[in-house]
Amino acid sequence: MSKVFNFSGDDVFYHGGAVYPSPKESSLFLSLRNHVDVYFPPCKRSRVAVPFVFTEKKQKLSSIDVLPDECLFEVLRRLSDGKERSASACVSKRWLMLLSSIRGDETVISDLNPSLETEGRSIQTALVKPVDCVKKGEVLDSNGAEVAEAESQDIEGEGHLSRCLDGKKATDVRLAAIAVGTPSHGGLGKLSIRGSNPIRGVTDTGLKAIARGCRSLRALSLWNVSSVSDEGLIEIAQGCHLLEKLDLCQCPAITDMSLMAIANNCPNLTSLMIESCSKIGNETLQAVGRFCPKLKFVSLKNCPLIGDQGIASLFSSAGHVLTKVKLYALNISDISLAVIGHYGIAVTDIALIGLQNINERGFWVMGNGQGLQKLRSLAITACHGVTDLGLEALGKGCPNLKLFCLRKCTILSDNGLVTFAKGSVALENLQLEECHRITQAGFVGVLLSCGKKLKVLSMVNCFGVKELACRFPSVLPCNSLQSLSIRNCPGVGNATLAIVGRLCPKLTHLELSGLLEVTDEGLFPLVQSCEAGLVKVNLSGCVNVTDRSISFITELHGGSLESLNVDKCRYVTDATLLAISNNCWLLKELDISKCGITDSGIASLASTVRLNLQILSLSGCFMLSDKSVPFLQKLGQTLMGLNVQHCNGVSSSCVDLLLEQLWRCDILS
Repeated sequence: MSKVFNFSGDDVFYHGGAVYPSPKESSLFLSLRNHVDVYFPPCKRSRVAVPFVFTEKKQKLSSIDVLPDECLFEVLRRLSDGKERSASACVSKRWLMLLSSIRGDETVISDLNPSLETEGRSIQTALVKPVDCVKKGEVLDSNGAEVAEAESQDIEGEGHLSRCLDGKKATDVRLAAIAVGTPSHGGLGKLSIRGSNPIRGVTDTGLKAIARGCRSLRALSLWNVSSVSDEGLIEIAQGCHLLEKLDLCQCPAITDMSLMAIANNCPNLTSLMIESCSKIGNETLQAVGRFCPKLKFVSLKNCPLIGDQGIASLFSSAGHVLTKVKLYALNISDISLAVIGHYGIAVTDIALIGLQNINERGFWVMGNGQGLQKLRSLAITACHGVTDLGLEALGKGCPNLKLFCLRKCTILSDNGLVTFAKGSVALENLQLEECHRITQAGFVGVLLSCGKKLKVLSMVNCFGVKELACRFPSVLPCNSLQSLSIRNCPGVGNATLAIVGRLCPKLTHLELSGLLEVTDEGLFPLVQSCEAGLVKVNLSGCVNVTDRSISFITELHGGSLESLNVDKCRYVTDATLLAISNNCWLLKELDISKCGITDSGIASLASTVRLNLQILSLSGCFMLSDKSVPFLQKLGQTLMGLNVQHCNGVSSSCVDLLLEQLWRCDILS
């Protein structure tokens, strides 16, 4: 003990010499005037640190760099100006993380007199060096660029910024930079994190920084972020009370606990999307339905813990405000559809996809629940419980249904489809895909049943439609139908087109794609019957269509035609381009890929002064050569997009010339 009391600064404890080489050197001490108060947190333990740190190379560091985090925290939280905070964050990663850990209510606003405040700011400026004042050779982490990037983007939507981090860019350091850099530039309004850096990925620390520094956050999206748990999302709930949209996808560590915190603390929540989150279940839906009075949109996909109890609780509590609902691959039964049909009084859009446990009774009860009076759009995909009886109930129970999309429902037959069409008094758009029991009778029955209201009819991959020599009685035409799309239905041929020509005189959009049985003889009467004038025509994949049909279309509808697609029509040649140049002065989009086009056809197309093409696709036209390049340059005066892929006769040097001269045009080569 005597040695301790008689210590005089020799080499007893430190063999490298005295800690203070020159006791009279004033730069080693920080003098404070007697009228300046020094703040000491009452609950924090005081810590002694030497002003210099000696490494093996005897490198001397500034005294500010060896301050404990507690002391540096007290210095940094007195930086209330956003520019000062951003400049401080650029000094080092340590300073950035400390700044990002400061909540808004922890920032100290100076109440000193003006002279002391000026003096205090000068001390802060001396301690906190902006990024452009750091001398060459000093250690500066990459967060300086990240803070600058967080500040540089434009302000979006009501003064709030939008940030998106993908893959390797998604790290806690970047989130900290966003938390520090955005508040003084309008505030962060939308944050999207898609994926995570495999080495330094996003964790709860990054979300905590956002929660503390970005209280204006209104939309948060987390996709495939496995290292974020309830801890980080609970911080968001406690710090971002203005949150309106939450999107979670493949977040296996997030459970009901954090979602319940969101529901309790974010009353403005309007949109909730949860996909492939294995630990989120019924308790989340119960809390959201109870505590989120502004909820409008809910999308639930592939969440095994969500069942009938959660759906029932959600709709019984929030059915009067919910407008859009999407249920995908959930373990729910007929009970859920019954609840939706009874309580969904405000619902306007419903999508039911891959619900394998739903039977005929579920759709029947849903339609007879009389609650879906405002339903305008209904999409059902891969639900094997859709039958004629259930579809009939939906048609009668949804009087305002305008859009109905039915995909991969193999049990439905012609009778159910026609009965549904008769009951749906407001139906305007009907889309059928992979409904193989629908035949020509069902197709024609829909046209006859919806003659006064149906505007759009689409059939895709319906293999049950076959050519039948049927005679229909004289009926009123379907004057309301404006758009007809039949794609990849191998049984559709000229006989079906003849029926369409008789029943649909007001067509303006016609798509007949991949129909191998359609020929010129079937197109002539259909095209001739279109009284309103065709605007868009798509005949891609109709390999038996020739120049005769296309020329006939250009002669009759050249004054209204704006888009023409004859991709893979091998019998379409230069004669078609000559007809287009003579008749189609309104044409904007032309796709003649894989057709028999030569340089002469391009020359005739370019010779038309009044043609104003914007999109031209020549992909796979192997008979084109370098001779067509001057004509393409002339067309390029109005072109916005040009596709010359797989045109093997055009040399790479000519393609480079096109890229150079048509720099305003997006060229695919």
